[in-house]
Amino acid sequence: DAAALGAPKIDDGTPWDWAEDAVAGAAEAEPMPGLRSSTVGEAGTVPKLPPAVAVAPPTPDRLLPLPDGIAAMDWDSLQRSVAQCQACAMCLGRRTPVLATGAHRADWLIVGEPPDDAQERAGAPFVDDAGRLLDNMLRAVGVRRWLAGEAADQTVSDPSARAYLSLVLKCRPALPTAPDAQALAACAHYLRREIALVQPRVIVAMGRLAMQVLLGEAHPQGIQLPLGKLRGQVWRYQDVPVVVSYPPTYLLRQGQDKGRAWEDLCLARAVAQQTL
Repeated sequence: DAAALGAPKIDDGTPWDWAEDAVAGAAEAEPMPGLRSSTVGEAGTVPKLPPAVAVAPPTPDRLLPLPDGIAAMDWDSLQRSVAQCQACAMCLGRRTPVLATGAHRADWLIVGEPPDDAQERAGAPFVDDAGRLLDNMLRAVGVRRWLAGEAADQTVSDPSARAYLSLVLKCRPALPTAPDAQALAACAHYLRREIALVQPRVIVAMGRLAMQVLLGEAHPQGIQLPLGKLRGQVWRYQDVPVVVSYPPTYLLRQGQDKGRAWEDLCLARAVAQQTL
């Protein structure tokens, strides 16, 4: 029950209005700590992370096999491998892959949908209005996204207060297209390694493709259901609890579902705190 878990309220008794708050504050919002910002047309301020490698590899124009040894890579090796990956058609013509940098242990791992144009330009997951909305949502349950350069920040030194953010795919092709099963399977190797390095207590799958990758192996029947039917229960991926919810881009368009998203975060918090 969301109310029992301390849902922030506004005057009409509904959960805190993340969507309107995020959009209304977009113009004057300060850049998130550790991020450089640049203005991009009318889209607003796009946060940017430092590049994962010193010199960006050339734009891929052909496919190559996945590198060996992903399951044993450390963070630096994983970032270099993703930056150079050409294992599926999603890499063709990409500008830069999207992967969070410098992550440490975090109790929360948020997995989102494939990168859009803003995320590719920023080289970071969950940016612009959707990123601000997600940050507000996480803040409401006492969690912050972990950013490079914050290791000394005592407010995020506790893994229980940190969220590592990732995407189900790392690349956006020059000609955007829906990813096929081969692309999802290839990138799942990187996601599995991220999970092993982050060691989360809970994973929040935000969106249908995120849900498909995380639940497809152990719950093949479940992924045929609408996302809304998979909410409100705890699934598992490699023995890590998974909670399914709506992506912030959807919530910006469909504000009536933000209350349900709050219930999902309350469930994830209960799982992370081992009170469920």
